[in-house]
Amino acid sequence: MSVIEIENLTKRFETVTALDDLSFEVREGEVFGFLGHNGAGKSTTINILLGFSRPTAGSARVFGHDAETESKQIRFHTGSLLEGYGVYSRMTAREHVQRAANAKGVVVDTDEILERVGIPHAADRKAGGFSKGMCQRMAVGMALVGEPDLLVLDEPSTGLDPNGVRELRDIIREENRRGATIFFSS
Repeated sequence: MSVIEIENLTKRFETVTALDDLSFEVREGEVFGFLGHNGAGKSTTINILLGFSRPTAGSARVFGHDAETESKQIRFHTGSLLEGYGVYSRMTAREHVQRAANAKGVVVDTDEILERVGIPHAADRKAGGFSKGMCQRMAVGMALVGEPDLLVLDEPSTGLDPNGVRELRDIIREENRRGATIFFSS
């Protein structure tokens, strides 16, 4: 079964063509690396997949749902880490994870998630004082909320030290073994 189907996707921003007739599919259970140089359109593709941006032409489907018209259904089954995610500086790590759970309407063990991403010691600290790596770990934890069927990770290793990158790879493997399809850009 195809989890992601991209057909002839094009996105233009005035005079700049970010995507030009892109087509691919991601099958259920795959770990799919979406690679390309800076400015290649990776984040634009992800934003279209999640319904945050509309294509100029072509189509994007996730779990059979049209990304333009059924993005809410897509996001319910998807955990995402978007490049440039801004933290709420006055909220704690625990509050960020809980907010993600509330948005999905699920109950989670925030301590377990924060332990899993390596920041249990920061559970009750305000995120405004976090390093880039800690913010990234917290964002990964938010993406894991609700055991999503699809994880979409845009530049997930940004800001992580070598140990953090290894731990992220372990999480990706664990999620894939659990049955999740993984789509990540780099």
